[in-house]
Amino acid sequence: MLTKEKVRKTIDRLPENFTIDQIVEELVILNRIEEGLKDIEEGRVFTTDQVKTELKTWLK
Repeated sequence: MLTKEKVRKTIDRLPENFTIDQIVEELVILNRIEEGLKDIEEGRVFTTDQVKTELKTWLK
C-alpha cells in the first residue's frame, strides 16, 4: 500500500515543472513496485523454471 511519505518522495524527485501525466505515471510505477513487493512477501512468485515452462506454452 502506498503511503503519503512515499508519494511525497516521488513528487520531490520530479522536476520543478511537470505534467499531470508525469505524476500519474510515477505513481502507477510506485504502486506496481509496492504490489510486487507484497507478492514477494506473500509467496506469490514463480521460479525461473516455472516461467520458462509457461512461456513455452504461450509461444506455441
